[in-house]
Amino acid sequence: MARIEQVPHAVTVAELKHQIRARYTDSTIIVYQAYKPEIGLPAAQEGRFPATWKRDRMTWIKPSFLWMMYRCGWGTKEGQEAVLAVEITREGFEWALQHACLSHYERGLHSDRATWKRQLKRAPARVQWDPERDMHLQPLHYRSLQLGLVGEAAHRYADEWTLSITDITALAHEIHGHVRDGDLEVAQQLLPQELPYPMPDGLLDHLHQ
Repeated sequence: MARIEQVPHAVTVAELKHQIRARYTDSTIIVYQAYKPEIGLPAAQEGRFPATWKRDRMTWIKPSFLWMMYRCGWGTKEGQEAVLAVEITREGFEWALQHACLSHYERGLHSDRATWKRQLKRAPARVQWDPERDMHLQPLHYRSLQLGLVGEAAHRYADEWTLSITDITALAHEIHGHVRDGDLEVAQQLLPQELPYPMPDGLLDHLHQ
């Protein structure tokens, strides 16, 4: 789960900084997105993104439920009223990470700014590490992955990697209601169970120092 006190004490904050936490199976991983109802509801009903979903635009996916809640305001922000849990293949997710470029220049990781800009322009995916959030949507001391997909990656995401799409707007509203009422224990029990993702060795080396 996305709360630091639930992480085993043997794991340090430094180790958590660039750790991916998610719901996953042996072959799939859940990522979250939020859309206006005209896009999100048909996607959930059909189990795939409709033709109106623009495959030529960048789309951002998030393995962290609470970071998605921060981004969409628990499904209340305009244009983000339909909150979706998208089940995709781990093979596709890891392909995107392998071919991703960090969204900002980082001295010591990139040889120089010009090289980073060329890599970013060519990459079909980009990564941001943003502060994870607690149930009050306040920043925590470690980071959460945001994965942007464009071009080939966006097309593969919509038409190859996606296996199912579930509308979880009601769950988001229910948890938010408990948080708002101060029922944090109940809210905690309803949160999706997110565990450290078993990352192949070296897969993230080009995405952080």
